[in-house]
Amino acid sequence: MDERTKKYEEKMGKTLAALEADFQTIRAGRANPHILDKLTVDYYGTPTPIQQVANISVPEARMIQIQPWENSLIKKIEKAILASDLGLNPNNDGKAIRLIFPELTEERRKDLAKDIRKKGEAAKVAVRNIRRDANDAFKKLKKEDVSEDEIKELESDIQKITDKFIKDVDGVVEKKTKEIMTV
Repeated sequence: MDERTKKYEEKMGKTLAALEADFQTIRAGRANPHILDKLTVDYYGTPTPIQQVANISVPEARMIQIQPWENSLIKKIEKAILASDLGLNPNNDGKAIRLIFPELTEERRKDLAKDIRKKGEAAKVAVRNIRRDANDAFKKLKKEDVSEDEIKELESDIQKITDKFIKDVDGVVEKKTKEIMTV
């Protein structure tokens, strides 16, 4: 691979990695501690991720247990969960918070699948935008005495890379959709 296409390939890889990370936060009927990744609590005036102020475990398939290192954080964690878009009601026994995951309804599964496809489309648009930026950069190489054939070859290479990443995005979307629909 040409050095000039390398940085664009890396950007496309980051787009795919971001999509995969985003999909980890979508709950699929089973308890997944990653759904808490985006939640923060006020810890001595600083917004801090819940993972940094509590022990998070999955004692059962459909339950997450959050045990704060300081009891004073229980109410703050509870408030953060209620304010989030998780749609879960925290149960608190004074020492720990339990999140019980109800079975996903068919309608909720379809909504999640639609959301997954939407995020997949957004990732494909991002990959295509990176391809466009690459092609624009390659066209500017004409001024630097780069041959027309060489530019065509670079454009061909970036198209192959784009096709690969589009296919990868489709695969990730399909896998997550299947996971949601067959839980």
